[in-house]
Amino acid sequence: MGTFVFILGLAFGSFFNVCIYRIPRGESIVFPPSHCTHCNNRLKFYDMIPVLSYIFLRGRCRYCKEKISIKYPIIELLTGFSFLLIYLRYGISLNFFKYTVLTGFMIVIGFIDFYTTDVYTSSIIAGMIFGSIFIIINIFLGHNFMDCIFGAMFGFAVIGLIILISKGGMGAGDAEIAGLIGIFLGLKLTVTALSLSIIIGGLTGIILVMLKKKSMKDYFAFGPFMSIGAYIAILYGNEIANWYLSKFML
Repeated sequence: MGTFVFILGLAFGSFFNVCIYRIPRGESIVFPPSHCTHCNNRLKFYDMIPVLSYIFLRGRCRYCKEKISIKYPIIELLTGFSFLLIYLRYGISLNFFKYTVLTGFMIVIGFIDFYTTDVYTSSIIAGMIFGSIFIIINIFLGHNFMDCIFGAMFGFAVIGLIILISKGGMGAGDAEIAGLIGIFLGLKLTVTALSLSIIIGGLTGIILVMLKKKSMKDYFAFGPFMSIGAYIAILYGNEIANWYLSKFML
């Protein structure tokens, strides 16, 4: 089952590559079928086998020999391992499906933000729809669903407040991402995810400034750090929160 989940993650990673490429360009993620962005030749199924096609083609298009970016197999592998770790943590359960869906959206949104410094509302809306579906499922199962609503409100409000205080130091899209994380993770894990993202993002920014790769006035895409924080919270959020409460909230 772990092998199957990993292969499934690779396949979804291939689809996420399409989303990351097409969404910023305003293109459909369904039509036209996958094609070389250089020569426009339609790709065959054996040209799109995750990771393996890249290796067999030696990183070049079969038709025009244009170099294929290494980011494509990297995202496929990242998705495969991300799904596998969630499976090892939760098994095949409702949480597995909920957290793999959130992870998928975080990969797409995080990489788009990294490459373009933009967050696209279409991705957020799609994520909110899926999050709402899981809330409905929890209602039918008799589980607590208000926690997810509180999580979404908290995430959006906290980042929104930072935006107001910093007078535009962060973008409105960051608040939307935080709200999306909240609807999937609930209040406790959202607090953990945002705390981790702020710590990781802050340390990364300090290092980049010290290395003179960025200046204090440069804009940092925060979406990737929220994606990392959310994923860590998925795997270890409860343990991190309990450790913090035991150490500092006696």
